[in-house]
Amino acid sequence: MDRRGLLSAGGIAATGLIAGCATAAGVDTNGATRTVFRVPQPMLPIAGSTELFPVRRIYCIGRNYAAHAREMGSDPNREPPFFFQKPSDAVQFVAPGTTGDHPYPPLTRNYHYELELVAALHGGGKNVPVEQALDLVYGYAVGLDMTRRDLQRAMGDEKKPWEIGKSFDRSAPIGPIHRVAQTGHLRAGAVTLKVNGQVKQNADLNQMIWNVAEQIANLSKAFELMPGDIIYSGTPDNVGPVVRGDVMDAHIDGIPDIRVKVV
Repeated sequence: MDRRGLLSAGGIAATGLIAGCATAAGVDTNGATRTVFRVPQPMLPIAGSTELFPVRRIYCIGRNYAAHAREMGSDPNREPPFFFQKPSDAVQFVAPGTTGDHPYPPLTRNYHYELELVAALHGGGKNVPVEQALDLVYGYAVGLDMTRRDLQRAMGDEKKPWEIGKSFDRSAPIGPIHRVAQTGHLRAGAVTLKVNGQVKQNADLNQMIWNVAEQIANLSKAFELMPGDIIYSGTPDNVGPVVRGDVMDAHIDGIPDIRVKVV
């Protein structure tokens, strides 16, 4: 099935994955060698286009709204930015105007939503100056950083990595990438999450402690950023649990909403 057929059939909506280039599909560019199995390349649709955005890495910034930092027991006035990663195949594409079925994950009894603006990069580099950082941004999307909060807290209490709380299958529901050329850079605007029609998170992008440009600049001190990287830019306060049957409506001014049902 070609890419258009896969998209129309809903394959990407279910998994966020599309088979990648010839090398990923099993043959190198000169046909001399073969890989032993196929590895799908995670990709996201680009709004208003038949093109796809290949996802290289998913970076997430923690505690980037002051009220949420306090909610999580941190001091937003003193804490430098910190980041963690999800695997690239954690993306679960949700098309605007549809309701994406999101499976309740195993091992948790306290499953939380976190609504976030996502910045998608088409450029990279090391030690990127803040004033040049937005030049790397290709577009923006609405995303959810889903979290097994009980596992995250338990591992944190034991001073162990809390990857199991953040980096599991389909933990990154996300809408299509909207190009900066169409949206401009999203520096301000409402960030609102509803669960079953009730507002749970309500803030403004201008309340971020570290804006997108500053996030990129700080990340590039620790990692060489590359095209295909996406950055979840932090969630407002009032994160909370969802259970099977709950419907989440995620809104960020300037780009279409996404809707996700926990199943």
